[in-house]
Amino acid sequence: MSAETTSDPTPPEPATLPALLEVVVPVYDEERSLEHSIRTLHAALAGQFADRWLVTIADNASTDATPQIADDLAAELERVRAVHLAEKGRGRALKQVWLTSEAEVVGYLDVDLSTDLAALAPLVAPLLSGHSDLAIGTRLSADSRVVRGAKREFVSRGYNTLLRATGLRASDAQCGFKAMRSDVARRILPFVEDTGWFFDTEVLMIAERSGLRIHEVPVDWVDDEDSKVDIVATALADLRGVVRVLRGIASRRIPVEAIYAELGRRPFEQVHRPGFFGQVLRFGLIGGASTVAYALLYLGLQLVIAPQVANFVALLLTAIANTWANRHITFGVRGRAGLVSDQVKGLLVFLLAWCLTSGSLLALHAARPESGPVAELIVLTVANLVATALRFALLRAWVFRRTRSLIHSTPAASAAPIPADSATSTPRTGALAAALTQEDAAA
Repeated sequence: MSAETTSDPTPPEPATLPALLEVVVPVYDEERSLEHSIRTLHAALAGQFADRWLVTIADNASTDATPQIADDLAAELERVRAVHLAEKGRGRALKQVWLTSEAEVVGYLDVDLSTDLAALAPLVAPLLSGHSDLAIGTRLSADSRVVRGAKREFVSRGYNTLLRATGLRASDAQCGFKAMRSDVARRILPFVEDTGWFFDTEVLMIAERSGLRIHEVPVDWVDDEDSKVDIVATALADLRGVVRVLRGIASRRIPVEAIYAELGRRPFEQVHRPGFFGQVLRFGLIGGASTVAYALLYLGLQLVIAPQVANFVALLLTAIANTWANRHITFGVRGRAGLVSDQVKGLLVFLLAWCLTSGSLLALHAARPESGPVAELIVLTVANLVATALRFALLRAWVFRRTRSLIHSTPAASAAPIPADSATSTPRTGALAAALTQEDAAA
């Protein structure tokens, strides 16, 4: 169809661009598999949809024969184009092509075609009908059929379990089979920073926190044994990305409230309460850091002030920091509402913890008056750990407990729904029928 060479790809002429669906295949040094995969995808789209679709081969700085093969395919096959980017990065390629697309729905799939293409229509249908904003394939559904090695299975499930601890509901963040409405892409992609493999997870995290509806499709998936992805290194890099995105949302650098006001479907969660496992994990990490900070503070303070006073000051300082961290991170409380009440209750919990640790110190001195700083530190550390467990129970059940009405608060008055007939709004319900072949529509 056409080939373009640019570091900032632009869409083809509107007259040649399908109105409904653009499927992007990001590639890097895929000379062995590219031709077969594109021909297979082309046939699948022709069989499942009418002619209002486009395949874009997004070559990101390949060093082998991939660019030439992509150009040859674009010249030979209708509704296929090739875009050549000067820089490497799957996320970079998807972001640049999606942002310039004029199709109503944009999607992508991995060039290895690990996902059965029979799932294409179920993936796109809820987006074209306007029911959902994003759609993802999932290999972790009970209805999915997956063939892959034990190592990849373990890493994938472990990674997605950790993501769930952050509050992400999507079951499979890294399956290379996704689509979204173009108006949604144009709104959230400017805030997506990753240019590599974390791109998928970052999009989902921002979309979920913005109140967008994500549809999941169970897929049949066969692992590509020749995959170039280092799954362990990728997973570690992704975890760093998770921390970056959570910071961006917490600092409001990523304006999820504003995105919700424009596109969100469900009430925005002013208070996001992770599940029990996620709360325990976060509280444990914060508690461990607090215990270390407490020990260091006590050791330094007891050199200049009395042990009881040193214990009180160290415990007070770490309690303030601990309560703040748990309010924002463990229990997901945002904003100033209830802040004073939370601090007062937190101080009461602190006093209880202080009584517990001070009581242990008094008991030590009563039993062994000659005890030195090391013995005091050991006793106080153990007592502080017990106090930490008690604090979790009280923080969860009392201090940061929120009613259901607050957690599921109604959106702001400015959060008006998108008009159904807007040029960039939810696609018409009839768009799906126009996209499907006559056989599929009749079925």
